[in-house]
Amino acid sequence: MRPPCEVVVRSVLPAFRSLVARRLIENFNFSQVSAAKKLGTTQASISNYLYSKRGSKLVKQLEASPSVQKLVAEIAEGIATDKISPFDAMLHFCKLCEVLRSGDMICDWHKGCLSVPDTCSVCPSTDKKLDSL
Repeated sequence: MRPPCEVVVRSVLPAFRSLVARRLIENFNFSQVSAAKKLGTTQASISNYLYSKRGSKLVKQLEASPSVQKLVAEIAEGIATDKISPFDAMLHFCKLCEVLRSGDMICDWHKGCLSVPDTCSVCPSTDKKLDSL
């Protein structure tokens, strides 16, 4: 059995990190190495993100969300200007996960991974929105 957190770690986090890395490189002229250092990953991972070898499955879905795009822009700018520490960036990533779990997105992805009963209540059903980040 795969808990929703595993879905996030294997799919959502790489996709989100890919969007932030791309923004750092394209908008703030970061090298792959410097983006990797700021995101706590390797240059090889950044290369995989940029060439859609890692995290590509959900990138398009996340890109379609204006709220996610706003968060990507805020994190990238904060990292680029040193206004967001690596710890603060991590907290933003965690908040994204929490908010996505409170909506249908993670539940839908989770249901696609295994047979989940209709009465499943693992993900909280609240009225949180990405705008609250």
